[in-house]
Amino acid sequence: MHDVSAVFHSLDDPTRRSLLDALRRHDGQTLTELVEHGELSRFGVMKHLGVLEEAGLVTTLRVGRFKHHYLNPAPLLEAVDRWIEPLVHQPATRAILAMKKNLEGNTMPKPEERAPDFVLETYIRTSPERLWEALIDGQLTRQYYMAGAQFRGDVRVGGEYAYRTDKGDEITGVFLDVQPHRRLEMTFQPHWRDIGASRNRYEIDPFGEVVRLRILHFDFPEPMPEVRAGWARIAAGVKTLLETGRPLELPEPEED
Repeated sequence: MHDVSAVFHSLDDPTRRSLLDALRRHDGQTLTELVEHGELSRFGVMKHLGVLEEAGLVTTLRVGRFKHHYLNPAPLLEAVDRWIEPLVHQPATRAILAMKKNLEGNTMPKPEERAPDFVLETYIRTSPERLWEALIDGQLTRQYYMAGAQFRGDVRVGGEYAYRTDKGDEITGVFLDVQPHRRLEMTFQPHWRDIGASRNRYEIDPFGEVVRLRILHFDFPEPMPEVRAGWARIAAGVKTLLETGRPLELPEPEED
């Protein structure tokens, strides 16, 4: 659980809110890019980013010699779920708030590592083994995944998978990297829009009594706000399921 007092303290500053707005408009910016948005010095921006990182509102990923910064919605969603969700149930309100390795046989080239388009991280009071099971057990995914989709797949490098509902496949793809209890990476082909494939990765890291789940999404073929919102709901859902044993009750987003 993120420190709620640190979250509100970090938001109680217009400069830090401006930095979050800049990341909301264009995620994954470097320090140099963020300095260009305001009048603060490089040191001043670094100081404010440190406060946001401490609160969990910003997460970072180093690619080569560059450090990229990402808006992390998980702490805000936790605060909403704690105080606002019991009072507000309108779908519109929730909507507002809300390959790396070669395949076996070397039949597919390894993609060049690049900065992801989206990063989200949350901390869950569970074990790496239980979290891994929650990611690949269809009976569990249907309790937190979008539209109650059930995972089905051959969990090995080169194996295929699908998230399936009563209406058919929602997402399909191929596993690119499988490291049980540590990392799972796959191609991501949505079936609700006629666009190309991208790829996503789950990273699992133990931190004492909790586990950090980091979700990264690469190579968006075009802006995909519904995917960004979906990942936030999925992260909140799997966290609630593993910590309480009950699904998180959220209204489905309104369709356009």
